[in-house]
Amino acid sequence: MSARQFITTQPCAALLLLASLFAVPQAIANQYSASFKGTDINEFINTVGRSLNKTIIIEPNVRGKINVRSYETFNDEQYYQFFLSVLEVYGYAIVEMDNNILKVIKDKDAKAAAIPVIGANETGFGDEMVTRIVPVYNVPVRELTPILRQLNDNSGGGNIVAHDASNVIMLTGRAARVNRIVEMIRRVDKQGDQEVAVVKLKFASAPELVRIIEQIISNSAGSKGKSTNQLRPKLVADERTNSVVVSGEKRARDRAVNLVKRLDNEQESSGNTKVVRLKYAQAKEVAQVLTGVADSIKKGVTASKTKSASNRRDANIQAHEDTNSLVITAQPDVMRSLEGVIRQLDFRRAQINVEAIIVEVSEGDGIDLGVQWASADGGVIQFGDGASISGIAAAAQSAREFTTEASQTTTGAGDNQVTTENPDIITRGDYTALGQVLGSVNGALAGLVSGNWGAVIQAVSAASTSNILATPNITTLDNQEAEFVVGEEVPVITGSAASNNNSNPFQTIERKEVGIKLKVTPQINEGNAVQLKIEQEVSGVKGGTAGTAVDVIFSKRSVTTNVMVDDGQIVVIGGLIDEDVQETESKVPLLGDIPVLGHLFRSTKSSTSKRNLMIFIKPTILRDAATMHNLSSSKYNYIRAVQLEQQDDGISLMPLTDQPVLDKLGNEIELPKSLKQYIDDHKEQQTNEESAND
Repeated sequence: MSARQFITTQPCAALLLLASLFAVPQAIANQYSASFKGTDINEFINTVGRSLNKTIIIEPNVRGKINVRSYETFNDEQYYQFFLSVLEVYGYAIVEMDNNILKVIKDKDAKAAAIPVIGANETGFGDEMVTRIVPVYNVPVRELTPILRQLNDNSGGGNIVAHDASNVIMLTGRAARVNRIVEMIRRVDKQGDQEVAVVKLKFASAPELVRIIEQIISNSAGSKGKSTNQLRPKLVADERTNSVVVSGEKRARDRAVNLVKRLDNEQESSGNTKVVRLKYAQAKEVAQVLTGVADSIKKGVTASKTKSASNRRDANIQAHEDTNSLVITAQPDVMRSLEGVIRQLDFRRAQINVEAIIVEVSEGDGIDLGVQWASADGGVIQFGDGASISGIAAAAQSAREFTTEASQTTTGAGDNQVTTENPDIITRGDYTALGQVLGSVNGALAGLVSGNWGAVIQAVSAASTSNILATPNITTLDNQEAEFVVGEEVPVITGSAASNNNSNPFQTIERKEVGIKLKVTPQINEGNAVQLKIEQEVSGVKGGTAGTAVDVIFSKRSVTTNVMVDDGQIVVIGGLIDEDVQETESKVPLLGDIPVLGHLFRSTKSSTSKRNLMIFIKPTILRDAATMHNLSSSKYNYIRAVQLEQQDDGISLMPLTDQPVLDKLGNEIELPKSLKQYIDDHKEQQTNEESAND
């Protein structure tokens, strides 16, 4: 045989010679001493498996010859590690399976095989393939993994994977190499376990001090590179306690803490001025609040303080309205208090859209029935509920046509007398009075004349209904009063005067607003509840005309209240149910009480009216721009839809006239054509003209 193997328990030359002649492995008292020269690797694997009493499955791609010489003896465990080391040198690995079965595969395939997974506190041994999960506590695995990959056998069976979410590293490879990387991780992670120092300031401002020290550290680092920046301490300002939090490597941390303490000295001059630009609040309003806060701080100085110490707490606060900024001059401790107040006041306030729904439904019914009598001899029965019989008779008489008979008229005396014959004169009736009387008649009117007696019968029935719906809505800031008015201003005469000769007469006129008014002050409470202070009024002109403004009667319905309602909910804040029933009877005593015939001597009038008025309020909280955009878009699109509907209907007698319509919300701006498009269009136009000429 070309392969020679020596396994013995004693350094005996005879045994070595025998083993070299027959190449048969031998083990005495589980002690192994092996030497292989030019031996096929498959034969080497079979020899070790037979010696250790293990079943070994060899991958078909495992091939080659090995050369190994041993000068000492091994026990079973040492011999197995010797076997693993030989395979590692030649690029192969062992995967241990159940039932004492081993698989020999290539290194690069072992990382995906069923190799054992051990924990952070467990260790493998030698060249066995393992996967180990190592937690990292103080260093981001994202930054540590690229460095470790440079130290691992990534082309063979090694692999390093980082899991950012749990900050652990998963290592795969030979146990000895994995243990080495784990030790490096442990030491690097220990260096990252940096303590934190907190320095409470007495005089200086924490944010300002952090800014100064970071600038010093940044300038001192200069161009020393990123490695130097890793040793720089980190400083964070805690404005609430006016403290500086320092973390980092101990020596760098100590230097930073020492520098903070040296800079924390009382200010030598009183010129500590800062400009604070506000984002949402009004500078003028905030300045008034801060002035009061500064006065309270000054008064809060204890009696043990000297007058000079009290004066040092004076603060000067000015509002610059053009830039919406505050200019504050104060001591650092007072400045910190004022800045804290500014941060809590300068925030984006929510808005509220308040929609009022006003519904008024009214209905009324009435009926009149009356009989009036008159006699040429002077007897009259008259009621004041309609056209009177005497008025009708007088109007009818004036409307009659009458004739004046012919007559003679003599003028002059003696022989100079002249007699004139006057023909019949026909005078037509005047219908003016009759028209006025009949114009006041409602319903049916019937007249009856018999001999010297006349009678008038009048009957009327009336019914009325109305339905008024108004939905005024208004948007305002939280805790900000808003007013909404839709109506007219009606002139009302309040006084007049005239001079003796009427040369300088004058009248005083006051204009009164009528229509729908809504005044609301919303306040958002905890959660989504809104407190509303509401003044709602609906008014109108009931009698007279706005043109004359004389004896004008106004109708008015108003509600003033405070309510609490959740966001998007509807609450009713006022309602009125007005029902009126009236019955009037006029009659002739005794005659009007006669059954059946009594109706001829009386006039009856009955009426009923009912009015329902309800006012509903619906607040909607607008906390962000998206909610505001959705609300505005819905209102915008509603108006645009109404305009489009009217545009489709067209204008009567003007079919070619377009009605104005809002642009579609969110239209993109149409950019002008590029120069190339203009040139292409011009060439196409020239080509078309040439084709037409041909």
